Amino acid sequence: MRTLAHFRPIEDNEKSKDVNGPEPLNSRSNKLHFAFRLYDLDKDDKISRDELLQVLRMMVGVNISDEQLGSIADRTIQEADQDGDSAISFTEFVKVLEKVDVEQKMSIRFLH
Repeated sequence: MRTLAHFRPIEDNEKSKDVNGPEPLNSRSNKLHFAFRLYDLDKDDKISRDELLQVLRMMVGVNISDEQLGSIADRTIQEADQDGDSAISFTEFVKVLEKVDVEQKMSIRFLH
């Protein structure tokens, strides 16, 4: 249930909730942390090229060649990596997704 709670849409009446209360699991920040943890397989707080490749392979299977996946991983890290460590930190991950409507894209309407 906790996992599914990340995908619950944010209702209009929730946007003005008590700012001193706990942050809901479906907040933008928690959705971004959830997504980042899906890629950070070794839980070292950064996404390496190898981790990105593993996740891409899981997502696309054999539909794309290893060479193409490597190219996608390299380009992704090149675009997101701001500190030159050849990995994507959570801060860099958030920066790349700052213009993406994460709240909407990571929402599923279960029952209505």
